[in-house]
Amino acid sequence: MSIQKNNDRKHLDQRVVHMPWFVQQFIDYKRPDLSPSTLLEYIRDYESFFGWLRAEGLSAADSNANITLLELETLHMDSIVGYRLYLTTRAESANSRVTVSRKLSALRSLFHYLSQIAEDENFYPLLKRNIMAKVEIKRIHKPKDTAAKLKGKILEEEELLEFVGYIYEGYGRDVESNKQAYYSFQQNRERDACIASLILNSGLRVSEVVNLNIDDLDINNKLLYVYRKGNNDETFKTPVYFREQAKDDLAQYLSLRQIRYKTPKREKALFIALPNGANEGKRMTKRAIQEMIIKYAKRFGKPYLTVHKLRHSFATDYYLQNDIYKTKEQLGHASTETTEVYAHLTDKTMSEAIERRQDS
Repeated sequence: MSIQKNNDRKHLDQRVVHMPWFVQQFIDYKRPDLSPSTLLEYIRDYESFFGWLRAEGLSAADSNANITLLELETLHMDSIVGYRLYLTTRAESANSRVTVSRKLSALRSLFHYLSQIAEDENFYPLLKRNIMAKVEIKRIHKPKDTAAKLKGKILEEEELLEFVGYIYEGYGRDVESNKQAYYSFQQNRERDACIASLILNSGLRVSEVVNLNIDDLDINNKLLYVYRKGNNDETFKTPVYFREQAKDDLAQYLSLRQIRYKTPKREKALFIALPNGANEGKRMTKRAIQEMIIKYAKRFGKPYLTVHKLRHSFATDYYLQNDIYKTKEQLGHASTETTEVYAHLTDKTMSEAIERRQDS
């Protein structure tokens, strides 16, 4: 089981007990089909909604656990509209349209289960009236819109190699006058370049990179074995290939992994960090990798570049040479609808290719 999934499951188990009994029943119903991470998001969304109900006087419960089915059953449409307004306008942290859509979808899933699937002892639905069935949730994530937001904010063509090269050499020249930054660069450049190269040559998610173990790497066959997002089979790791460019970067980092990072033999993680003052190295965190990429991206002149945009950069480059189905499999997407983003991102390149064909 991946480290992140294990942590999410632990947090899910800690928080679900503070939910009403019917939400606990719903979560148990969904456990075989959804990841702990997704179910944890559901719990957070229900905590928000139930807390709002109580604050607005729409529930007499003294805690979220004591919210009743009758209180959900007798909600008016005005209440749902009010909750949507609360999510979009609250002063402390207004939610984006995407977040609001997700939160309402989580409620729809719960209400659907209570009204259409779950039964009482007399075989009647637990919820007699489903107010959320009246709520229209517009699709927010359209591949074309996502592609438009990404245009100009990913690495293209020779930039993929240039960014890795910058981590190896250019960044050091830029921070040479800063002793602390330069020391950190000398200590970590092979590891950092290797991580960037691996994502740019395989399309791995940052969570997949964090969870990689030494035993997951077959460097000779340019192959990694990873737990893919949304796959609840915890006995199976998906084989993912990486390009030749990453092979040398991996080999160089592996030659330094144990000695430079004081890595104990019991530590199985592929990518290691050695905190200041620590006696031995340990697995890098997701945040450390994200911050590391941002640090290099800013100096590289691409301040909008993130670790996830490295994945987008690989995917766009890969799609130009392969079809949508191979791209879907390489990236571990659940459906080709998600992969369609890269078809829109490469529209300009495709149109230019057609023009070149006509001119020849």
